[in-house]
Amino acid sequence: MRSLQQRKGRKTRHLAVAEGLRLVEEALASGVAVRGVMTAESFRDAGRGARLLRGLASHAVLIEEVSDRTFATLADTDTPQGILAVVEPPHWSLATIEPAARAPVLVLDGVQDPGNVGTLLRTAFALGAAGAILLKGTADPANPKVMRAAMGATFRLPAVQANEAEFRSWVQRTKPAVWAAMMEGTALARLERPERLALVVGNEGAGIRPGVAELASVQVAIPLARGAESLNVSVAAGIILYEIQHGV
Repeated sequence: MRSLQQRKGRKTRHLAVAEGLRLVEEALASGVAVRGVMTAESFRDAGRGARLLRGLASHAVLIEEVSDRTFATLADTDTPQGILAVVEPPHWSLATIEPAARAPVLVLDGVQDPGNVGTLLRTAFALGAAGAILLKGTADPANPKVMRAAMGATFRLPAVQANEAEFRSWVQRTKPAVWAAMMEGTALARLERPERLALVVGNEGAGIRPGVAELASVQVAIPLARGAESLNVSVAAGIILYEIQHGV
């Protein structure tokens, strides 16, 4: 558990920690391998928690109870719910991610905030994206904060970490239209929706790197009210993905 709190430990062991009732439920429901569960001694729930423990036991998952004090040193949240699971996240490759009609691929270029990355993955999954590509500088998808913000999307949405050269090769192979979300871009309503699309969103402050931006055929923007400086990156991506799905 302690080693998996660090990116190096997660990378070495190919494991991650899911924290909280909802996320452990999602892990079990999605079919990912649950290697073990730790509960706090105060974790006594005759309803939802008890059902989850029975479900884990039915899958022969080892469940270990520790003191509340020990559990607090392992949990990533300030007010833990009393349950942690060691899970083996799904492994995907770039070859498995293919844009399709109204199923774009979301590309994250240096999105650093784990909450934003998790929300982006959750939004992409909910709006029917074919997958996500996480470029250099983007928060680790197995980061506990990313996983909590994604609310189970990391177990279901194909998501791959890649460098700029690998992304460039992927674009050459799959041949999608590449849109870069930028403040100075063309208004979304004026653009024709392509059949196959990769949507790139960038770092919260610096935006999209030049080497990635040059792959884009279109710079897309969301018109804002006078005086509004910008949108949160996950909000902006959600609006564009929704319009791709439902726009005329």
